[in-house]
Amino acid sequence: MTLSRPVFRTRLASSAQDAAAAQHLRYRIFVQELGAHGAMIDHAAQTEADPFDPFADHLLLEDTSQPGTPVVGVYRLMSAAQAADAGRFSAAVEFDLAPLQAAGRPLLELGRSCLLPAYRGGPAMMHLFAALAQIAADRGDAMLFGVASFHGTDAAALAQPLAYLRQHHLAPAHLRAQATGPGAVPMPQTGPADRKAALRAIPPLIKAYLRLGGVVGEGACIDAAFNTVDVCMILDPALMSAAQRARAAPERMG
Repeated sequence: MTLSRPVFRTRLASSAQDAAAAQHLRYRIFVQELGAHGAMIDHAAQTEADPFDPFADHLLLEDTSQPGTPVVGVYRLMSAAQAADAGRFSAAVEFDLAPLQAAGRPLLELGRSCLLPAYRGGPAMMHLFAALAQIAADRGDAMLFGVASFHGTDAAALAQPLAYLRQHHLAPAHLRAQATGPGAVPMPQTGPADRKAALRAIPPLIKAYLRLGGVVGEGACIDAAFNTVDVCMILDPALMSAAQRARAAPERMG
């Protein structure tokens, strides 16, 4: 796909049509590209949905340089109030979120993040991060968290990157969400034998969180329906350095 220079715009979905556009992009990435399956996937409509969608906000990244201003990236956002209406945070099926909920801070769960292939590896993700930084600031410097994924369900094959995350980026004890779901697996207790190989195996999105000061909870969880091994990523603005805050600052995307 050959693109003209992208011109990005971020906004929250404001209609059922917007939400459907987010779910359609999720279908293209999670179902068609990565092989996810589930009860609420609609192959006829080509949408990927779940019970949390009606309660959440959907952050859209659009490319206004393209005909029709297509949605090229999305995030799903849930506040504590929205999670209460939904019954729980979506990550609670895999992780014990009690340490985060006990921190006494506003929380914002991030999920269902994806970009079209042509927009990966460039500024598109930073535009999404800039929008997230502004939303978090507007909501009382909310602590961001959510599931981030490795493709595939062979946790043993991911021992090195999981060991690296635990050794170098484990959350402080008071924020350490614990994998407790039916697919929970421990992270190796010792560091990776090959640090460079471990780093190469970490997906770009997780690396981006780490560059912004993100940390991980204890343990990982296999999600067979989504064909992933998941970790709980936590990004606390209160723990970010000045340089990390600058990377995520909305004004950088002007």
